[in-house]
Amino acid sequence: MSTIKDITTIEDWNDHVSSLPASTLLIVSFHAPWAAPCAQMATVLKTLASEYPVTEPLSTSWVSIDAEELSDISETYNVTAVPFLVLARNGQVLETVSGSSAVKVRNAIEAHANRSAQPGAQAGEQTPAAANDATAAEGQTGDVVPQDPEKQKEELFKRLGDLVKAAPVMLFMKGTPSEPKCGFSRQMVAILRENAVKYGFFNILADDEVRQGLKEFADWPTYPQLWVDGELVGGLDIVKEELANDADFFKPYSVKANGDAAAGQS
Repeated sequence: MSTIKDITTIEDWNDHVSSLPASTLLIVSFHAPWAAPCAQMATVLKTLASEYPVTEPLSTSWVSIDAEELSDISETYNVTAVPFLVLARNGQVLETVSGSSAVKVRNAIEAHANRSAQPGAQAGEQTPAAANDATAAEGQTGDVVPQDPEKQKEELFKRLGDLVKAAPVMLFMKGTPSEPKCGFSRQMVAILRENAVKYGFFNILADDEVRQGLKEFADWPTYPQLWVDGELVGGLDIVKEELANDADFFKPYSVKANGDAAAGQS
């Protein structure tokens, strides 16, 4: 059965990728130690990997990467939140799955793993299994059955509820911390760094559903947005006000403060 390999350095990554046959489906799981959904996803992927035998040539290859420790790789694949799954073959990204939906992950892996097992299946073609799934989703007339808007909104709000709690401090920003796409987001990142805050982030420019939905979910129309312990603090001005009123506002979430506390207990 297949197992998941931990990639800990850029060299490990380059060596692994270069060793794979062109036909191998590469399954890359990006995670972060602070994000609880990642632990759940790790269990899901371990179970899925065990269902795929080790073949010759290798049909699937499973790897796990700390998105923050190997940020260069994360940025290559536009990883904006964790857990995040990338499916690739011969250097080409086939599909990505953001979030902790075990069903979406299983469906994506099965679809692309099945394609590699069928000679002549080209990118974009449906395998019989995929075609059957598509047919099942259609009505008697062949028209796709529209989803209930209220149900779509409910599912989106559930996803947003999980996202704002993905880390004790979550920043929803334009761009990434290494490449902010607006001045307000850049200033927010600078404040968090100055206070040595360990935080998660989400690039709202990469997901318009989250970008628009979070405005309604939070009842806050602008970005960046900072969330602490699942509660909205606000935008840049509000964060500056909080710090002006309480210089220790971020102290419970400071890496430095936690390190000092640990040192004092030793």
